[in-house]
Amino acid sequence: MIEPAVISKAERYLKRVDPHMKRLIASHGPCTLGARRRDPFHVIATSIISQQLSVRAADTIQARVEVRAGVCGKLTPRTLLALTPEDLRACGLSNAKARWLHALSEARASRRLSFPKLATLDDESAIEVLDALPGIGRWTAEMVLIFAFDRLDIFSMGDVGLRRAINHIYHAGEKLGDAETLALSETWAPYRSIASWYLWRLVDGNLQAWV
Repeated sequence: MIEPAVISKAERYLKRVDPHMKRLIASHGPCTLGARRRDPFHVIATSIISQQLSVRAADTIQARVEVRAGVCGKLTPRTLLALTPEDLRACGLSNAKARWLHALSEARASRRLSFPKLATLDDESAIEVLDALPGIGRWTAEMVLIFAFDRLDIFSMGDVGLRRAINHIYHAGEKLGDAETLALSETWAPYRSIASWYLWRLVDGNLQAWV
């Protein structure tokens, strides 16, 4: 979890360095990022399920997986390994996603994937470890660091929502190039995760999605 004092410090910094952030913070109120603990395994598993799906479709499939696994709200290596690939496909998952969920579960169950060890790594090293897992790309790794490990200074260049919000606010809706977007994001360091939270709120007003 992120201490409220840290969030307040980040917000004060962002308001000082960027007038657009100042307006976003005034509009959306205090950032709730890190207000509750998230299980890293569950975050990764749900990220795999939701890849290339709408929010509604992903939620439907995840609910089916949880029902078939006999759990509510938290996927674990044990419960996923108890399901066969056929079980997972019957929930609406592709063959690839079924394989990736089993590979993730096996890596965690065997402790080849150690979350305590991951927590000690710097951001880029942690991203490399996660990115090496089947079905996990850089974007998913970045989301895991933000939402499960409370990393404060992550900005995902590949996040469509972030890019859309930035284009809208800083470039009148026109597409900004990678170099310009990266330079803009560096203005918010070392609190790029907090800035991202406010940008996400602009394109998705569902607060619960970002707690």
